[in-house]
Amino acid sequence: MLQPKRDLFSFQNWTLFPSLVIACLLVLPNMTFGEKAVSKSPNILFIIVDDQSPFDLRVYNESTSLETPTIDRLAAEGVVVDRAYQMGSWSGAVCTPSRHMVMSGRTVWHIPDRSKRTQNNPHIGKDQLVPPDLADYTMAAVFNRAGYDTMRTCKNGNSYEAANKKFSIRHDATKRGGTAESGSAWHAKQVLEYLGDRESSKDEDPFLIYFGFSHPHDTRDGRPDLLEKYGAVNHSDPNTYPPKNDKQPALPINYLPEHPFHHGHPNLRDEVAVSGVWKRRDPLTIRNELGREFACSENIDQQIDRVLKKLEAMGELENTYIVYTSDHGMAIGRHGLQGKQNLYEHTWRVPYIVKGPGLPAGKRVQGNIYLLDTLATLCDFAGITPPESNEGISFRKVLEGQESTVRDTLFGVYCGGTKPGMRSVRKGDWKLIKYDVLDGTVRETQLINLKENPHEFLQEHHSQKLQELTGAKPEEHQINLADDPKYAKKLAEMEALLAKEMQRLDDPYRLWDQAQ
Repeated sequence: MLQPKRDLFSFQNWTLFPSLVIACLLVLPNMTFGEKAVSKSPNILFIIVDDQSPFDLRVYNESTSLETPTIDRLAAEGVVVDRAYQMGSWSGAVCTPSRHMVMSGRTVWHIPDRSKRTQNNPHIGKDQLVPPDLADYTMAAVFNRAGYDTMRTCKNGNSYEAANKKFSIRHDATKRGGTAESGSAWHAKQVLEYLGDRESSKDEDPFLIYFGFSHPHDTRDGRPDLLEKYGAVNHSDPNTYPPKNDKQPALPINYLPEHPFHHGHPNLRDEVAVSGVWKRRDPLTIRNELGREFACSENIDQQIDRVLKKLEAMGELENTYIVYTSDHGMAIGRHGLQGKQNLYEHTWRVPYIVKGPGLPAGKRVQGNIYLLDTLATLCDFAGITPPESNEGISFRKVLEGQESTVRDTLFGVYCGGTKPGMRSVRKGDWKLIKYDVLDGTVRETQLINLKENPHEFLQEHHSQKLQELTGAKPEEHQINLADDPKYAKKLAEMEALLAKEMQRLDDPYRLWDQAQ
């Protein structure tokens, strides 16, 4: 039989009160008056820039002239991932599948595409590859259900719109100009105003802020003071060369005036129509364009600093995980290419830096991560169970130093042009890239040992004239090894590994020398 409730403060219980107080003090020895019984969930500040090679940054390339003190400080106080990759793309707009993967934690053939342009495997039902309600299990939706306040600012377009709509507060606009209102400062302003509103309303809910930028994607119209610093101009006349300026960044170490063979995507915008570059790959054009990109990147660094200072002033910085990354890398003269539609390290890899509670400072890790692992890792930080639709792997243990990698094999694809396109696989120090494009008229294989040849030098890089331009002097063994009989066994091993990964990931295509 249920007993009637006894009022703690009734007359007959007053004699128990001292004992209750003592019991509470014993149970909660670490609490102070006014402190919550449960520690606050960590905040998340996810920073993603648009089109940035890791080798632009001093964290990954000591010889760069780009100055990013805020990013350098994040690296010094956090963890740098050396092997972070963007799995690939079935679109010339590489950012589209990349951002779908970030939001959903799913692999490249298991994400939505535009209606009537599906790239998913025709031999498997689409609903088996892409859950129809996937948007309900993307980043903002997951964190909303966990009690987080979610806010987003980023560019418009070429992303996962259904997932973007799940953010509680959203301020998206494409800002690629050289003023505070037309450039990166606008995105920082949205975050600063959001934080100011939280401060005014005394909002104590944990937050997830998706802090995206529209730069350094072209058109790279930098701030005038930063353009001057890097000796660049916003060149807009395709009939003239930009002026030479000794302040401009040096040519990339693996610069080429043209790629050794066609990349396989005729009339690709990034390779023929970017304002300031067009089809040109001459040193004057490339150095000026790098100067423009560096001006935009340093501006981004300054805007991140503003936000971090605001978090510090609010007392929130120490309880915030900060991630800095890009949606993919970028060529800008490397290997004779301009855009992001290739699988060389400068473009397939991305910068990835994480700082936050409990993570070591000044540490570098291999990782072997994909951008799509972001969702699982952020959930891990927040103590949230990832959705069942997630295919990524949390790399928190890698960041904490408990593990070195989360996988041993990395896969890359680009088939936004002619099919089947390009494929890549990396395991350990070895990397394979295969090209099957232009209706079979271009079929090439590249085998690189990245420990021995980290810049992926090809035979063309050994030209004396080119070495005078770049100052690089490749060693004799730093070439494509695919045709060297000494490496036939390694080539066969990597070919088999690539075929296995293509099958495992539901790649709808096969290359010319693979079993159909």
